Amino acid sequence: MIEKSIKIIQKEVEDRLTEVFGENVNIASATSLSGGCINHASKIDTNCGSFFLKWNSDCESDLFTREAESLNELSKATDGTVCVPKVFCTKEIDETPAFLVMEYMVPGATDQSERLGRGLALVHKYQQNEYGFYSDNYCGATTQNNTREKSWVKFYRDNRLYFLLKMIQEARGIDSSQMRLFESLLDRLEVLIPNEEKASLIHGDLWSGNYMLTNNGPVLIDPAASYSHREMEFGIVTMFGGFSSQFFAAYNEVFPLDSDWRERNQLYQLYHVLNHYYLFGGAYLSQAVAIAKRYL
Repeated sequence: MIEKSIKIIQKEVEDRLTEVFGENVNIASATSLSGGCINHASKIDTNCGSFFLKWNSDCESDLFTREAESLNELSKATDGTVCVPKVFCTKEIDETPAFLVMEYMVPGATDQSERLGRGLALVHKYQQNEYGFYSDNYCGATTQNNTREKSWVKFYRDNRLYFLLKMIQEARGIDSSQMRLFESLLDRLEVLIPNEEKASLIHGDLWSGNYMLTNNGPVLIDPAASYSHREMEFGIVTMFGGFSSQFFAAYNEVFPLDSDWRERNQLYQLYHVLNHYYLFGGAYLSQAVAIAKRYL
């Protein structure tokens, strides 16, 4: 079944790339790539160059359309310090799988922590007056409500935490006492989170598996972009490690964080802990409860 899907996808990819380049594109070879936990991925070699292809037949129909929007927006905010793969084409699910074709980036092995830190700071300097994004998108496989909002606290409370808690209630259930605990925290966000900074463009899911070291420098991949308070980015950055002191020093040289940002860091980790509970279940709920209790 997978082999049949691959043949169908490759023909559709050839057709789409032919439209992009204005000449017949033929795939000479395809090599499966590892690393993703949601999608299938391959390097495809064609007469017009090499490309990165990922596809899925069991996801939200517009998953890759929304990812392409995030990549294109991030590309507006970069000056080459960090790179963003160019998007060539996407397809949504119909009778055949969805796919996304991007620029293929050649892996590299040198330490690029400082460049990643400076580059992320420059991305965060790309700002708007309202929080949100052009359309709802996905953090992993989880829907994000990106309805525009002028208040950061209201956006984070309603569009991120409460929206996700309601999905968890429907999918997994939450004990009523735990839900009251989370609601009490939501009521306190006004006094816990600063509201004055402009909305920064953030990657949205920047853990160590969502950037690559390449011959062109560090590359941002698999984004869940939005215009948010930039401290939210560091909720996931700090959650699993993989970012050095050199990364943080370089970031702060370009766009210094408030001296007390770490005091709020777990408030932003909470979103990702809850998302992991929504996706995977297990002990993530007790971790989220512990975070909520810390701030009450």
